[in-house]
Amino acid sequence: MIKNEDIIKELEQNLMSFSQDSRTKNIGVVEKNSDGVVIASGLSRAFMGEQVEFESGNKGVILNLDEDYVSIILFGSGENIIEGEKIRTTGNVLSITVSEKLIGRVISPLGKPLDGQPSIKTGKSMPLEKIAPGVIQREPVNTPLKTGIKLIDTIIPIGRGQRELIIGDRGLGKTAIAVDAIINQKPQSESKLKPVIAVYVAIGQKQSTVAQIIDKLEEFGAMDYTIVVSATASDPAALQYLAPYAGVAISEYFMEKGEDVLIIYDDLTKHAWAYRQISLVLRRPAGREAYPGDIFYLHSRLLERAVKLNKEFGGGSITALPIVETQANDISAYIPTNIISITDGQIYLQSDLFNSGIKPAINIGNSVSRVGGAAQTSAIKFTSGRVRLELAQYRELAVFAQFGSELDSATQAQLERGKRITEVLKQSQYKPLAESLQILSMWAVVNGFLDDIKVESIRKFEEEFHNFIKRNHPQIIKTLSSGEKPSGEALKKMEEAIAEFKKIFSQ
Repeated sequence: MIKNEDIIKELEQNLMSFSQDSRTKNIGVVEKNSDGVVIASGLSRAFMGEQVEFESGNKGVILNLDEDYVSIILFGSGENIIEGEKIRTTGNVLSITVSEKLIGRVISPLGKPLDGQPSIKTGKSMPLEKIAPGVIQREPVNTPLKTGIKLIDTIIPIGRGQRELIIGDRGLGKTAIAVDAIINQKPQSESKLKPVIAVYVAIGQKQSTVAQIIDKLEEFGAMDYTIVVSATASDPAALQYLAPYAGVAISEYFMEKGEDVLIIYDDLTKHAWAYRQISLVLRRPAGREAYPGDIFYLHSRLLERAVKLNKEFGGGSITALPIVETQANDISAYIPTNIISITDGQIYLQSDLFNSGIKPAINIGNSVSRVGGAAQTSAIKFTSGRVRLELAQYRELAVFAQFGSELDSATQAQLERGKRITEVLKQSQYKPLAESLQILSMWAVVNGFLDDIKVESIRKFEEEFHNFIKRNHPQIIKTLSSGEKPSGEALKKMEEAIAEFKKIFSQ
């Protein structure tokens, strides 16, 4: 005969094993599906950021934990998800599979191929969310990341491991600067620097725009070392929100192997919009200017992952160039001020300069690099200081000169020099310049060798001068490419070369 005590004991054991069974704890039920967000009950062991799977095959990630319910954002439309559908947790944080095979590919933030090629199944699983390396693992930024853009490399230099914001109104060439920087990373046989892997993250862009950028990168051979992560305007807000984190997770894989990575976030304004959309559907409280109060944390935990690691931790780096769109040149708005406070400087593009034909339309008064000369070679530092000073003086004098007052000959000469410096700093898109040629141009203009050349002929003179030097004086290029400050003898050869070319140009 079975005693009552035995029955109770057996029931207790069954109940204990039932409560410890992960399958019963990790299966829930869909309560509500609206606007790409699913409310589910029963997932008592779920954790924040955990990936979940639905019976219908859809996937999502947990972004809210309430007492009785969890909120899940979906990676697709989720139109076929119905109330009462079973849902289970996977025990995995959101991650992306990364390997060297990703280079040259176009993928979604979840690692799905968008270029028609087979998906990459082997590689290391990198979490999208990760705490940035601590101070002990870092070292000061001390190696240049050359963009090939004269004005940036001489006046607003970027170093490997830096976060430099590109900011300005729509249509002023923010993406053009980023794409030129990628094109300029093409491995050079004479360069002593490590090659750079580029990651371009398109957030909320039109599909046609992303396709044009990929075409340009392929045209210049830049896709050989570039990965494109794309979440276009037609993709769900969840994918646009995850895109930059997927990009930086890919970058961290290469950084941990000791590589240098350049990552472009284009752009974080649309990223903030996507997050606001998700937050409002999740019924999170909205803060100032209808943005959630945690938008600062959203971007700071992303950009803090850009780092220069010390040799003990592999010596790799991630250089971040986030892009932010302003409205009517207003850099004091919520998102711009947030990101300016997180980054190590900004490149500010202004519509007035763009409309007056100065391209790239960079306002050097509001642009700054807080790393500065630490990210420059001694060769370019040799000329860059004077360029900034002369240009600043020219801009000051130009304001007074427009009132039409009589000017003495010294002031007149300074204005003429400033016009030529401004002309030399103009640069066409998709034509990044080698550092040696940048130094030649800057050195020639600040030392007065172009004072007798007409302003309208400066750009033609510069282009032909570069070709002349490459053809007839390769030793000068080699000397300037070394990164060392030119010796007196090298400067004398440069003077002789420019005098020789001026005779040819004037004929």
